[in-house]
Parts: sequence; structure tokens; C-alpha cells
Amino acid sequence: MTDLETRAAPTRAGALRRAAPALLGYAAVRGLGLVALALWSAARDKSAYTLLTARWDALWYTRVAELGYGYEVRLANGDVHSNLAFFPLLPWLERLVAAVSPLSYADGGFLVGLVASLAAAWGIFAVADHVYGRRAGVCAVLLWAVLPVGIVQSMAYSESLFTALAAWSLYAVLTGRWVTAGMLALLAGLTRPVGLAVVAAVWVAAIAAFARERRAGDAHDVGPRARRVLGMLLAPLGTAGYVLWVGHRTGKGPLGYIDVQAGWRNGFDGGYAFARFVAEKFTSFPSALAGAGLIAGVASVVWLYVVGVRQRQPLPLLVYTGVVTALALCASSYFGSKPRLLMPAFPLLLPLALALARLRIRRSALVLGSVAVVSAAYGAFWLNGSGPP
Repeated sequence: MTDLETRAAPTRAGALRRAAPALLGYAAVRGLGLVALALWSAARDKSAYTLLTARWDALWYTRVAELGYGYEVRLANGDVHSNLAFFPLLPWLERLVAAVSPLSYADGGFLVGLVASLAAAWGIFAVADHVYGRRAGVCAVLLWAVLPVGIVQSMAYSESLFTALAAWSLYAVLTGRWVTAGMLALLAGLTRPVGLAVVAAVWVAAIAAFARERRAGDAHDVGPRARRVLGMLLAPLGTAGYVLWVGHRTGKGPLGYIDVQAGWRNGFDGGYAFARFVAEKFTSFPSALAGAGLIAGVASVVWLYVVGVRQRQPLPLLVYTGVVTALALCASSYFGSKPRLLMPAFPLLLPLALALARLRIRRSALVLGSVAVVSAAYGAFWLNGSGPP
């Protein structure tokens, strides 16, 4: 961890040149996914652009951008779906794009998602390159691109925006840029509730740095310590500010946002509801296969995290990944959304990226290319069907 903090970061132009292969590969994979979606949608007489910009959460975000907060839907079973559940940074950016261009709010969401996905790819590369080297960085980006639900990265959703902010905040921590890390954590906290994971990473890494300095007797340089404290103070302001604002608006105090999420049947139950959901799959043979697949998927996530620990990933990455994974798997939200909720946990891919980087380039390219084709086809099929809730 000390070596990672003190290693010099490259200049911006040099960093872009270094990341170019990863970004070009990422663009190619996402382009393949969009082409597959366009062809599949056309065959089903659907609009691929509508699927990307005007369904599910994308509609809620554009409604916030257009009308502000206060809209809600009351269901027959008594549930209340309020747009206060959606954090404000993406709608703010959609509104900004619409204000300075002829684009609509939905167009703005798509544009923000497109730019943010490239920023996320670059941030993932920067983190992986810093920890394991350039080839591992390229492989990590491509693995993130070919995730089965990778098509979400091209949607007017907040996953790409959040991942970009999280990745660059973690990179700032690894390179000792604490104020930058705190500001990016603040913005991540305005994007999704899981912004808490970025805050936790910043705080734990900062506390560990203070502890190392104390053990080493090196606590005389006030400037770096002050910047670290400032980063820690900035980091939670986004999440805390929005949650407190929602509590004030609803009149329910600090727990108001929890009530809003309860209206969507979202909560944190330690994974009990998800475990019941998986167990119910084993009541009949066809669904039992799906249940076995879910168990294998969860086991794979846990295994990748354990491997990351054994490979001594930097502390902020382990903290961030652990919180993102826990919030995704232990929430009582719609279970079909869990792969999407795990998408920001990109450090889980680092053990696989490191393994691919050790292969010959031709072999790793063959593996990634084959998976990219499968991912593109699956994304087109998925988004034309149930898709992300």
C-alpha cells in the first residue's frame, strides 16, 4: 500500500496514450453490443434507442430532470414508488445537456452514459495498471465491457457514471490525491446509494495511512495530513446531503430515505430474501437449474473476492468491493437486478485480468473476443425481453 501511494502518476497526455488500447478495445466491444442490439431489435420491430433511453429507471431519471422531485406512483398493493429514490447527479447532468443543446432529457441521459462509460473504462484501466501493470489494465477493461449485462453501460442509467466516479476516486486514493478522492466520492454519493462504498474506501485508506505514519514516527508534514483530512470530510457529503434532504422533504427526518426505499420494497436484510428466492427455485426441475446457476454465480463472486484478498489487492479496493458486493447481494430488492448492481464492483475482475495478462496475446484476444460475441448477443436478447428493472 505504501508503494502504491508513493508511485508517481503519469501526466494526463501520457496516461491517455497508455490507456488508448484499453479504450479502443472497450469502444469496439460496446460498439459490437450496440450493433447486435440494433439488429435484434429491428427483427422484433422495436427501437433499440428507445430500449436504451426510455425504459425502467431511465424514465424515472428523465422525469426528475424534467419535472423535479415529487412524482410518485401508488400501486394497488399499497406500495408507493417515489422518484425520491433516485439520486440527483444523473438528472442534473441530463438537465444541463438539454439546457445547452437541442437534445432532449433522454438524449442527454444517453450521451452522459456514453461519455461516462468511457471515463469508467479509463478509470478501471488506471486502477488495474497502477496495481498490476498495463496488460492487466487492458484485460480488466475488456472484462468489464464483456460482462453479460454490459449493455447497461450504454444505457441512460447511472451505473456507468457511478463506476467512473468510483474508479477515479479509488485511483486518487492509490496515488495520494486525497482532496480529489474526496470530491469524486462526494459526486459518487450523489449518483447512487452505493456511494457509501466509495466513502468507506476513502475513510479506511486514510485511517490506515495515519496509522502507518504514527507507527513510523513520520507525522510532521502537516500539508499532506491536512489534505487527507479534507478528503475525508468531503467524501460523505454527497450521500449524507441527499439523504438528509429527502428526510427533510418527507418530514421523516434522517430515516426518510429508508421509508422511500421501503415503498419500492428495497431494504437490507442480510441476504435473507435472496436466499429464500434461490431456495424456491428448487421446488421444480426446470427452475432448479436456474437456482443452481444463481448459487454458482454467488459462489464465483465470493471466490473472486477471496482471491483478491489473497493477491493482496490494495486496502481501498477490498473495502470498496466488499461494500458494493454486500449491498448488492444482501438487499431485498428485485433479484433480477443484482447482476447490474454488481457491475460497479470492477475490482472483482482483477484476478481474472491478471490471469489473462499472463497468457499470450493471441490466446487472451481469442478468449475475450469469443466472450464479447456471446455478451453482445445476450445483451440484445436480454434488453428485448425482461431487461434491467
